[in-house]
Amino acid sequence: MTNKAYPIAAVSQDSLDSYIRSVNGYPMLTADEERELAERLHYDGEIDAAKGLILSHLRFVVHVARGYSGYGLPMADLIQEGNIGLMKAVKRFNPEVGVRLVSFAVHWIKAEIHEYVLRNWRIVKVATTKAQRKLFFNLRKSKKRLGWFNNNEVETVARELGVEPSEVREMESRLAAQDATFEFTADDDDNGTSIVAPMLYLEDNSSDVAENVEAANWEAHTNNRLSLALATLDERSQHIVRSRWLVDSKATLQELAENYGVSAERIRQLEKNAMKKLKMAVGEM
Repeated sequence: MTNKAYPIAAVSQDSLDSYIRSVNGYPMLTADEERELAERLHYDGEIDAAKGLILSHLRFVVHVARGYSGYGLPMADLIQEGNIGLMKAVKRFNPEVGVRLVSFAVHWIKAEIHEYVLRNWRIVKVATTKAQRKLFFNLRKSKKRLGWFNNNEVETVARELGVEPSEVREMESRLAAQDATFEFTADDDDNGTSIVAPMLYLEDNSSDVAENVEAANWEAHTNNRLSLALATLDERSQHIVRSRWLVDSKATLQELAENYGVSAERIRQLEKNAMKKLKMAVGEM
């Protein structure tokens, strides 16, 4: 079982509310139902059983991910990483252990979210290579034991980890560093400090603020008109238009034809009629 088999792991920030409503609609499993699915997956490798276990626990991933909202990272990304952890847990779940899947999966879900948070919560990454990453985690353990390093302690840690003292000092400075703000903070302004924020001297002569605001307002207005126009179409026509024009991975006429059990030419006609109705609806708004 691979992550590719489960597109549910991909969560869009734009449709987050819709996604959460969707996953809350999947029924929760009883202990007997969960064990039956787990046995079918564990002993027979049945993919549909794995899908049932995953879908019934997606709401739990959302619950865990919300606990990490304080890091300022997109909730959709946190949920997506948690879903990957859930899939790993389902793959490794043994029904003979005698615990519920939710108790087993929480470790895997949190582990994936933790990894994502550590990768992204700093603008400037502390460890950018595999060697630095190894040194980063080992050095953090050493610092808990030794506190602030003097020269002798640097030599000791370097010898224990098999690296040069200069590498230890560089990583220690990275650990101690803080991300600098691009803008003034409220404290900077209140205290009357003379700190020059980068935003004050980085000028973009290729951009006009007024034009950008106007363009953003017009885009929002256009999107709103399009949404209202789409609502005037029947459900099938809406799906065809969205699948053909409003998603990144666009469906072909043949794919939609197979989905609805009609010919590709019929889908083309439905698409043409839907686009004509959309143009009329948008023009009347």
